[in-house]
Amino acid sequence: MTLVGSAATVVLLRDSLAGPEVLLLERPRHTGSFAGAWVFPGGRVDPEDYAGASADTNNDGGADRSGDEAHELAAARRAGVRETVEETGVVVPPESLTHLSCWIPPAEASKRLKTWFFLASAPAQEIQLNEGELMDYAWLTPAEALRRHQEAIMQLVTPTWVTLHLLLQDSTVAGALERAASGEPETFQSRRLATSGGSQVIVWAGDVDYEQSSLAAQATGKHRLTMNGLNWIYERS
Repeated sequence: MTLVGSAATVVLLRDSLAGPEVLLLERPRHTGSFAGAWVFPGGRVDPEDYAGASADTNNDGGADRSGDEAHELAAARRAGVRETVEETGVVVPPESLTHLSCWIPPAEASKRLKTWFFLASAPAQEIQLNEGELMDYAWLTPAEALRRHQEAIMQLVTPTWVTLHLLLQDSTVAGALERAASGEPETFQSRRLATSGGSQVIVWAGDVDYEQSSLAAQATGKHRLTMNGLNWIYERS
């Protein structure tokens, strides 16, 4: 199935004695996208986000991108700010969002939205949850969120889980932001492998089983997520 649009996600971080904490929101359990899952704030990029994005195309290295890509990134940034306010009441300045990654679902996914992920330090504001769209919220360290997922306390989807896993390496919010700003934002164009048994495997560029002509020929290692029930293992070599 072809892509049907774009979305934006904002990973809000705050420091704590246990290390950086992220804001996670619980989706309604029986309706809507990612029903029952705990996700980062975000949502679909709307037409008005594109309309207001032209003046922002120089942000976040936009000058080094094609015109279309820079405009799409600026629109996603606007959508991330808007959705964060709508869902949590938290206002984050657009310029405070650091582009972290971009996620493209597998071709067979029922609803394919290209999703831009941004990282930001959370301002000292009280969460005002949009109870029409969300059930609950929690500030958790990445390790605690992953533990709750493995123990079936908290449902996570692949991009959220991988993002949390990669944040395990950061001991402070400043360190996480510096790491994200110093590297090239990664595109996770997901491909689902056919497997036997009950496990599921998703691979990305750099994996020996990532089937895409030149990339497949160059790959010698692994870049995948293996999901066996609630035991998920991320590998990159």
